[in-house]
Amino acid sequence: MLEIVKTADGSNTIYNAEVGENYHSKHGALQESRHVFLNSGLKYFFSPTRGDLERARISILEVGFGTGLNFLLSAEHCDEKGIELNYTGIEAYPLSPEMISQTGYEQYLQPQTWNSFIEKYPDCLKAETGITAQCKLQIAHCKLLDFRSEKQYNLIYFDAFAAMYQPEMWDETAIAHTIKFLKPGGVFVTYAITGNLKRAVKALGCKVEKAPGAPGKREMLRAVKTL
Repeated sequence: MLEIVKTADGSNTIYNAEVGENYHSKHGALQESRHVFLNSGLKYFFSPTRGDLERARISILEVGFGTGLNFLLSAEHCDEKGIELNYTGIEAYPLSPEMISQTGYEQYLQPQTWNSFIEKYPDCLKAETGITAQCKLQIAHCKLLDFRSEKQYNLIYFDAFAAMYQPEMWDETAIAHTIKFLKPGGVFVTYAITGNLKRAVKALGCKVEKAPGAPGKREMLRAVKTL
């Protein structure tokens, strides 16, 4: 059973009764998505502090596509900056377009972005599909460990349900399977940070950083692949 619920910043998320968890933080769905993935992930990737890296394009892999909010905010940012975005989401249990439409996220986006996403969302579950002039999206309808691709990605958004609800998504096997799709110099971000997660990511050749967390969390994990 799925239910629309309002979070502390006024934006909506979806509560999944079968899992027993929201798709986003109760402290603010929009705040969390912007802070963890847009600001600490995408904008960080292009930040001057990372050196003179020539990029007019980026590839992103998201583990836990969910409502599509992380994609939508990333797509709009890339459109504004003239960045070509190729985005792959992994989602074992895709939401229906009707359920996503009930989130009310259109109020935070340009109408053309939202309308194109809702219209083309079913196509994205079958093949890579253009959503905006700069952005293409494909959603892999499978579990994480069943995901296969020849691609490697510049940036990984790890947005699975919390470990207390889905521990299998956070074990060493799952993290290793995810990190193997990350290019050298690529960035991995997630809202969570634990000792086990830090050790697992570090053992896979990544430099780990404790970054400031979104509202409700003191810290989050960001890592750069060095091998």
